[in-house]
Amino acid sequence: MSNTETALKEAMTSIEGAVGVALVDYNSGMALGTLGGGKDLDLGVAAAGNTDVVRSKVRTMEHLGLKDEIEDILITLGGQYHLIRLMKGRGKNGLFLYLALDRGRANLAMARHQLKQIEAGLEV
Repeated sequence: MSNTETALKEAMTSIEGAVGVALVDYNSGMALGTLGGGKDLDLGVAAAGNTDVVRSKVRTMEHLGLKDEIEDILITLGGQYHLIRLMKGRGKNGLFLYLALDRGRANLAMARHQLKQIEAGLEV
């Protein structure tokens, strides 16, 4: 089991193409931890904005009567992938991991797999 800081470091160092990562509480929109980012990627703004994305998708699923869980949400940009992974388990409800990837350097399938492993080991 790893703590937030360790999990974020692992994401940045082990996931090829990682540009920034955050652990976000989508009830408040606040980032509980961030690593990476920079002038072109404000992780605080990304946390708040992606909270709206998650809330909207959860609400849409409720309106559609879908009785399933969101694993992750992928946003594909020209130069980046933005991956939102909703966390499940005791103490993890209402949280998601947000990962921004350089599209030219990232392997999306591997990034999804590695982020899932990081999430499984994260103790919040």
